[in-house]
Amino acid sequence: MLARQRQEAILRGIEDDGGVRVSELVEKLGVSDMTVRRDIEFLAGKGLVLKVHGGATAIGDHTIDEPGFSVKSAMNPVQKSEIARTAASLIGHGQTVAVSAGTTAYAVAVELRPVKRLTVVTNSPRVAELLYDPSREDQTVVLTGGVRTPSDALAGPVANRVLADMHVDTLILGIHGIDLDAGLTTPNLLEAETNRLLIAAAKRIIVVADHSKWGVIGLCTVGSLDQVDVLVTDAELDVEARRLVSDKVGQLIVAQ
Repeated sequence: MLARQRQEAILRGIEDDGGVRVSELVEKLGVSDMTVRRDIEFLAGKGLVLKVHGGATAIGDHTIDEPGFSVKSAMNPVQKSEIARTAASLIGHGQTVAVSAGTTAYAVAVELRPVKRLTVVTNSPRVAELLYDPSREDQTVVLTGGVRTPSDALAGPVANRVLADMHVDTLILGIHGIDLDAGLTTPNLLEAETNRLLIAAAKRIIVVADHSKWGVIGLCTVGSLDQVDVLVTDAELDVEARRLVSDKVGQLIVAQ
C-alpha cells in the first residue's frame, strides 16, 4: 500500500470515528508501527490531524467534534491517572456518588473501588460494569439506562427521568470542554440535558478535566464555572489559566 493510500485511510478513520489508534491501524493496514507513526507525523505536520498519545484525532475546530471513548482513553493517560487519584481521595466511605461518562470520570471510578459502603449512580455502562461486584454487600450501583452516545454515555429521556428523582452527596463530572465564558460544555445535545440533571442532583460537584480541556467549547453549555465546588486538573494547566479559573470555581486542585 502506498503512503498516500495509508494516509487517506487514516483520514477516513478519523472522519468516521473521531480518531484512530496506532495499534488498530497496524493491524488494519498490515504495516509496521513505525510506518503508521510516520504517516501520522506527516498528516499532523500538514495540519490535517492532531497527534495524541497512541494515535491521532480530528483537529477539533468544530463545536460538535467528539472522539469516541477508545480514542479519548489514549489522550493524556498519565495526567488522567493523577487527576483520578486526587479526585477519589475526596470521597469518603458511606457516600452516595454520581459518576458521569467519559474517560477521566472512568479513571476516577477505578480509584473508587476500595471505598467502602459506596452507592454509585452512573450513566456510564463502563463505570457500572467496573464497579459492580455481586460479592460486595456494602456497595450499590445504579445504572440510569438511556440512549448510548459516542462517548459511551447513556443519555436522553430515560436517563433524565431516572436522574430527576436522584439526590447524591457528590458528582464526579468529566467534561468535554471548559471555557471562562461558556463554562462546562459538551458537543452532544442528548448528553447536555443529562449532565445538567447530574449537576442538579448533587450537593457537591467535582469536575475532573486535564489541561487540554481548557479553552475548548462544545455545542452546549451544561453548567457554569461558579457551580463547580472543586475542579481537579493537572500540572500542565498554565499559570494564567489557573488564576482565571480559581476566581470562578470553589476550589482548584492541581494533581501532582
